[in-house]
This record gives sequence, structure tokens and C-alpha cells, in this order.
Amino acid sequence: MSELTSLTIAEAREKLVTREITASELTEAYLKAIEAANGALNTYVAVTPEIARSMAKASDERLATGKGGPLEGIPLGVKDLFATRDVHTQAASHILEGFKPKYESTVTQNLWNDGAVMLGKLNMDEFAMGSSNENSAYGPVVNPWRAKGSDEKLVPGGSSGGSAAAVAAHLCAGATATDTGGSIRQPAAFTGTVGIKPTYGRCSRFGIVAYASSLDQAGPIARDVRDAAILLKSMASIDEKDTTSVDLLAPNYEDAIGQSVKGMKIGIPKEYRIDGMPEEIEALWRQGMQWLKDAGAEIVDISLPHTKYALPAYYIVAPAEASSNLARYDGVRYGLRVDGKDIADMYEKTRASGFGKEVQRRILVGTYVLSAGYYDAYYLKAQKVRTLIKRDFEEVFAAGVDAILTPITPSSAFAIGDKEMAADPVKMYMNDIFTITLNMAGLPGIAVPAGMDNKGLPLGLQLIGKPFEEETLFKTAHVIEQAAGKFTAPKWW
Repeated sequence: MSELTSLTIAEAREKLVTREITASELTEAYLKAIEAANGALNTYVAVTPEIARSMAKASDERLATGKGGPLEGIPLGVKDLFATRDVHTQAASHILEGFKPKYESTVTQNLWNDGAVMLGKLNMDEFAMGSSNENSAYGPVVNPWRAKGSDEKLVPGGSSGGSAAAVAAHLCAGATATDTGGSIRQPAAFTGTVGIKPTYGRCSRFGIVAYASSLDQAGPIARDVRDAAILLKSMASIDEKDTTSVDLLAPNYEDAIGQSVKGMKIGIPKEYRIDGMPEEIEALWRQGMQWLKDAGAEIVDISLPHTKYALPAYYIVAPAEASSNLARYDGVRYGLRVDGKDIADMYEKTRASGFGKEVQRRILVGTYVLSAGYYDAYYLKAQKVRTLIKRDFEEVFAAGVDAILTPITPSSAFAIGDKEMAADPVKMYMNDIFTITLNMAGLPGIAVPAGMDNKGLPLGLQLIGKPFEEETLFKTAHVIEQAAGKFTAPKWW
């Protein structure tokens, strides 16, 4: 890691404005780091050096005249789920092979408007379906972290594993990501980075390849809480091209950093104490409570009684929406086409060849729960459960709780090709147990690194907030970050 690539966004921004460094120098440092590391980590599926250099040059010209934007000259990685004009956009799927859209996603356009530089597209689980980044058509991403005394390759979490690993390995200053059931927060926890899933509707979904439209939300992964706040401010916007985008201006989230949490009520839900939870996770949770208590917050026990139904309800709602959204990939208009004896045969062969096993599994589940005779028994019931989960949170917040503190993951990062996970999809789905309730309720949540397990791997804590009160999460997460310190993976690649 060079001196330049070890700068946070806030530090780099300051040095760029004072002309201590140039955007071109910073971009070249990242491009060299990617070239050296990507063979080992597999974080980028497409690197765009010509575009990056051109954008950096334009940034230097604007900085020289004092007209730089909030992210002027900051090199970022983009999850392969975001449409980038005339640049590889495949959702890490074989079925979208060769697809280069003629439009830009609203989130990435916002970042470029604010002066950010695009380094390339980041690996992910195919169509954002996965918790380990092993479901990519480009192969798994390797976590920059390793257990003490081990050379075993670990997963970075999913689906935004490429985003989290690239940020942790200093292969970009920050990254875009998406979260449908924990796909920002779980990879952040596995890689010692900060990730925030904003309130549903805070960031536009226009130009983001859809998985489950009522659950998907874009957000940043960054090296610290301040950087996450800087990125979210630029990513968030009102957008007439997305009807779920909320007409509410995003505040300057960076202003929340360093604010006092004195007098805040932090809820601790008893339902998150699951059977078989490792003692290390429980101990970290208690430590987080103590840090917030020491900072003047009040810790209160709360109940979210419908939490236990969240995982099964999520794995009905999300595949149902995926089944509908992924029907458009048929080999007719764009992407892969496998010829058949007639159009129906072509559809079948294209989809069978183009989609990976996990995507096929979720499409089948989704189609089943939406089918005649099963819609009421499964999908309708899951939507009712979703309403109850949302109501649980509303009642807790109405009772005066300002934020909720929970674990994020049931363990630290596990090995690539873990036999138990591979043999039992439900065991893999259990990685989402602490994260999916927020997506079901549309609430904001932030993952902040808080400690290490006995193998020397990072563990995180999660803070859940009220709708559109991301500032509360930033100021509270900053208290935990100050107490826990930052975590950097020892370089081996």
C-alpha cells in the first residue's frame, strides 16, 4: 500500500485542495495498486485506466481554478450492478456478457458530477444474490484478511464483496455497493470497513440492475465513518426517474461526526440473542454497549417480537421479486443468446446457460411462491409478516429509542469453498439473520468495525436508525469507531 492509497477520502480531499498532491498522482497510485493486487484478490472485473486518467486530468484542471466539487479527484470503485455508460455492466453474470449500457445510473452520475474518478467495476455475487461473493461468473473475491498463522483464503462477504475487499485492500478510496438483505453491512463486517445501508428511497435505484425492487438500496463502503458520510451525501438524491426516490434533501452527513450521544437511548433487542451465538459476538456486543454508555448514552432493553419470522419471510419476498425482475433476461434483446430449435427452446437454453446455480435456485423459489395456489400461502403471508416487522420497529422508536445496537454477523469471515455452507444453502442464508429486518422495514443501518476474534479477523457492530435519520447513525457509529480504533489488513498479496 503506497502512502497515497492509504489516505482516507477526507485526508486526500484536503491534500488535493491544497495542491499537495494531484488527482492524477492519486489515480496512478490506485491503478498501480490494482495492477499489483487484482490477480490475488479478484476484486475488479473491469479496470478503466483511460477513463480514470481522463477524469483525474479534468479534476486537476478544476482544482487549479478552485472550482472542485465535494469529491474532486477521489478515485472510486463501482459495484458491477451500477450502469456505467459504455462501460462493462454485467452484474457479474454470464447472461449479460458484453453488455455496455448507453446510460448512467443516477448514483454514479451524482458521484461523477461531484468530481469523483472511476477506477473500474467491482466483482460481486451474481445479480447480488449471495453472502460470500462465491456466486460470481468471474470467480470468488478473496478477502484481504487472513486468520493468524493461516494462508487459507477467506470470503469477503456478499454480495458487495468486491467493493468491501477493494476498500479494505486500498484498491480504491471508497466504493458504491447495494444492500438487499445485508449486502453492504455483512461484507463491511468481514473486511473491517464501514458500510451504510440508507433508508429505502434515500438513493435512486435508476440504473441499478434490479434484484428485489422493494428491498434494494444503494450505499457506500468506506474505510471509516467520516468517509462513508462524505460518500452518502454525494450518492443520495431526489430522482424523478425512480418513483421510490423520496423527495427529501440529504443533509451534510459529515456535520454529524463528532456530535455527542449524551442522553440518547440505545435499544438492545433480546431477539438478537440467538441460540448458539459465539461468545465472541456476545462479548463484542456488550463492549459496544459499554462504549456508548461511557459516552453518555442510555442502554435500554427492547423487544422486536417478529424478528424470528424475518429470515423465512425475506426468502419468500426477495426471490419472488427476483423471479419477476429477471424474466427480462431471455436472449432476445441484449446479453447472451444460446440458439435453439424455436424461441421457447432459445429462452430455456439461454437462461440455463446464462444464470448461475444460486440465481436459478432463487428464480425457481420465487416462481413457485407466486404460482397459482401458493401465492396466498406464501407470498401474501410473507408480506403480512413484513408489515409486522416494520410495526415492531415503529413501536420501539415511538417509545423514545433513538437507535438500536446489534451484532451484524454470526461469525467472522469463513473459508472460500466452506463445505458446510456449500452443502446447505440455508446455513449460508443464516449469515443474513441480523441484517434482513432492516431491508424488510426500509430502515437505515450502519456496520462499523468494533473488534477482532481469536483468529485475528475483524468483527463489526450494527446500528439501526429511524427512517431518514442517517445522521444519528453516523454520530453514534463514530463513537464506537473512536473507542475501537481502525482495522487494517496486514498485506500479503
